[in-house]
Amino acid sequence: MTVTAQDVYTLAPFARTLGIRFGSLKADAVTAQLSYTPEQSTVGAAMHGGALMGLADVAGAVCATLNGTTDTVPATMESTTHFLRPVHGTGAFATSRPLHVGKSTVAVEIDIRDDRDRLCVRVTQLVALRRRHD
Repeated sequence: MTVTAQDVYTLAPFARTLGIRFGSLKADAVTAQLSYTPEQSTVGAAMHGGALMGLADVAGAVCATLNGTTDTVPATMESTTHFLRPVHGTGAFATSRPLHVGKSTVAVEIDIRDDRDRLCVRVTQLVALRRRHD
């Protein structure tokens, strides 16, 4: 299955609202980034955890979608976030990979790194693949 950044923005406008940009959009790895803006920061000028969780959720959902069929859409069922260090600098860089692909669910792991390539956040998610209702 092929998915473009425009497809993601159409199906999930929140991704564009956050300012997420995509690199690789492949079933084995999705890369996405969120540039630092003062509006997405918190104490100490670090990126806000909610913005980072939004980045992770979008990257995980896209990865799950790419591991599903064309008639399904993703729905996050469970998400566990480990904040390991604050994200400072120019932005956050996410890589999402499938851990397990089932018939109706995909388990994904998302690593978020800073611009110095330090692991800052690790997220694991269970994403349901539901039939699309157009």
